[in-house]
Amino acid sequence: MASTVTTSKDSAASRPGYGRLLRTRGAWTFLLPGFAARQPFAMLTLSIVLLVRHTTGSYGAAGAVAAATGVSMALFAPYSGRLADRHGQRAVLVPGVLVHTAAGLALTALALTDAPLWALFAAAVPTGASVPQVGPMVRARWGVRLKGSPLLTTAAAFESVTDEFTFVVGPLLATALCTTVDPAAGLLTEAALTLVGGLLFAAQKGTQPAAGRDGHTRVEHVSALRVPGVRVLIVTFLGIGSVFGGMQVSLAAFTQSIGEPGLNGVLYGVFAAGNMISGIVCGAIAWKTSPQRRLVIGYAALALTASALWTAHSALLLAALGLLVGMCIAPALITGYTLVESLVAPGARTEAFTWLTGAVALGQAAAVTVAGQLEDRLWGGAGFLVPMAGTVLALVTLLASRSRLAAHPRGRTVARGVGHRDPVAVD
Repeated sequence: MASTVTTSKDSAASRPGYGRLLRTRGAWTFLLPGFAARQPFAMLTLSIVLLVRHTTGSYGAAGAVAAATGVSMALFAPYSGRLADRHGQRAVLVPGVLVHTAAGLALTALALTDAPLWALFAAAVPTGASVPQVGPMVRARWGVRLKGSPLLTTAAAFESVTDEFTFVVGPLLATALCTTVDPAAGLLTEAALTLVGGLLFAAQKGTQPAAGRDGHTRVEHVSALRVPGVRVLIVTFLGIGSVFGGMQVSLAAFTQSIGEPGLNGVLYGVFAAGNMISGIVCGAIAWKTSPQRRLVIGYAALALTASALWTAHSALLLAALGLLVGMCIAPALITGYTLVESLVAPGARTEAFTWLTGAVALGQAAAVTVAGQLEDRLWGGAGFLVPMAGTVLALVTLLASRSRLAAHPRGRTVARGVGHRDPVAVD
């Protein structure tokens, strides 16, 4: 009988960790350009809110235009992911980057020339629809490089940390540009960074997943949305999006009401820093509990902390609560992305990741719209009710449907097709 005893040296060598992850062959060739390409995503919504608020004087109008961008991104992102799975990431990314840059410049010009609101909506739709889905594409590349490896959870954590680092830098940069340079500077910088970063990432052809194949057999492309577990994750990510959107508008309104608009980027940066810190910790832990259980516990903590945001009446208290909320988001995001690896066949993972990213954007868009209306019509801070409602409703759905998050048996693919699917280690 084979021994089950593992030496400490072997255990240390096989333990998932960031150092071992970053030594993965070819990783740096897509990590660096990928980071540059995703940076503008953290600037887009806030840049639109600050620009349109400046030109119209209304948070409601600003939130509605930003919401149009988020809704169009949520609707088109999964199709972008599906096309990337079928035809390759480069074939989708290059035209998308060009369209996004042109649409962003058009939106800026319309806002500055006091164009009617319908014209801003018309420009916001292609701006959102063409947002490059770099994060899901990077995650799909990790999935190819780490197939069957326990480092997949570490990679999910690393990507969450990278995303949140961009959400530390992005809002600070957007706020600084819009408040100290020009109200349009944030959106113009976002368009320029998207063009340069997106083309650099698209040039890394050697690490992109093979189009239309999972590594063993050809798979018939069936939407990842047909997987019950993916639908559950979409609802949970909608709730996370409500936190991002509600925080963006409500923090901007709060700092404006106290006469310190420059604090907006700082407070949002604190929120994102909490997310980044907890993401680092999550990736460094060798988890023994199942990802399904971790998701439920982490999401319950998120709903609890988000429910307290509306009670804050000072910048210091709001910063503390924002930090706690941010620390609860990363575990839910990381676990959700990790579950995709066990629920979805490799040939549909980019699409699955974009469904989740799109769900965050859709939740964010809805939250931006509702929070903007609440801030305009009710008391200051009323927009913080949106993260509470969004996370509580998503938690109820998660608790009722958590059994659908169970991984499929070994050898069975979720997408229709034939062939063996290697099991993916999650814990």
